[in-house]
Amino acid sequence: MNEIERARRYTWHVLVSGIAATWGIIAISIGVRLGEGRLDWWRIALALIAAIGFTYLCPRIIRAVLDRRYPTRLVVVAAVLALAAAVLGGPDPTAWGFVLVAWLSIATLHIPRRASLLVALGTWLVCVGASAAAWRDNVFSGGLDLTFQEALFFNALIYGVFCVVVPPSNRLWVWIWMLAEEAHKGREAHTKLALAEERLRFARDLHDLVGHQLSAIAVKTELAVRLSDVDGDAAKAEMSEVNALTRKALKELRQAVRGYRELDLAAELNSVKGVLEAAGVRCEVLLPYRDLPPGVAPVFAYAVREAVTNVLKHSTATFCEISIRFTEQEAELVVRNDGVARRQAVDLGSGLAGMGERLAAVGGEMRATPTADGQFLLVAVVSLPLTG
Repeated sequence: MNEIERARRYTWHVLVSGIAATWGIIAISIGVRLGEGRLDWWRIALALIAAIGFTYLCPRIIRAVLDRRYPTRLVVVAAVLALAAAVLGGPDPTAWGFVLVAWLSIATLHIPRRASLLVALGTWLVCVGASAAAWRDNVFSGGLDLTFQEALFFNALIYGVFCVVVPPSNRLWVWIWMLAEEAHKGREAHTKLALAEERLRFARDLHDLVGHQLSAIAVKTELAVRLSDVDGDAAKAEMSEVNALTRKALKELRQAVRGYRELDLAAELNSVKGVLEAAGVRCEVLLPYRDLPPGVAPVFAYAVREAVTNVLKHSTATFCEISIRFTEQEAELVVRNDGVARRQAVDLGSGLAGMGERLAAVGGEMRATPTADGQFLLVAVVSLPLTG
């Protein structure tokens, strides 16, 4: 489960907790009425059926809201069930009337602020009116022996507090969730754009590398065909050049694919830093003050490219640190990032496995492992002087 899924589940649990609290209040009110000998079983049974139906609809409404949909039909049906449960059980704000407050907490999600205020006001009027109609049967009023005016005042006050506090708090949770979702989508878009730019850069490199040879091959092949009937020796000479160009293009293509082409490490570091920062990943590069030994820069340039591609594709990193150091005996590249899921060190994927093979070809080795503090560490080491 990634971070955005965990945030969605947490938000869902927070919103559903209000429904769970409602059942706690219902259980307490039933216990109080049972102790006082005022429990009307048939009304309570009907109220429980309505409350169960309301509870069944609530998670569906919340899921729809988190998916940025407002299920108007479900909200209306839930309102009818909540009102039925409150009226049948007794519309007391400290008992069954809380079902209406629970409905309000989800009915005002993902709607305009003005509409939310109108729904809250309407719910308050309904709650106060229902509790006033059955004020003698209220657990709160009966326990304190209040007059009608006193019961009306306290019920209006309690319902007013609920209607003012509950909707904004739940709307805040949904707003935070939607901001997190939008930020996640924006980061994914940045990552896809960064990867697309990297693919385009590789395509340009490949075109510059073999494009000229292929164009020359096409021209010389056409010339050889025209000369074949006129000057056989000249045609043979052209085809010999075509053969040489083909071998050269094939060699350079293999070098590019295998990562052995002479890459500019400084340019590669600048490029990957720009790609990471475009994807919202803070990047720090730590380099030695001296030039690297001969042959090390292109090896590390390829390793940096592959490591950063892995960071973009397989992690939710917020920072990436790239450091290079060397001594007389060895040179070391370290790429550290956070936000990666813990996995087996042997589960490297084809890109990192290929990097390990390429380093092994020059007498080096690679380690890629998650750390105890939730980071991912990639270390590439080559012995000096290079053997490959």
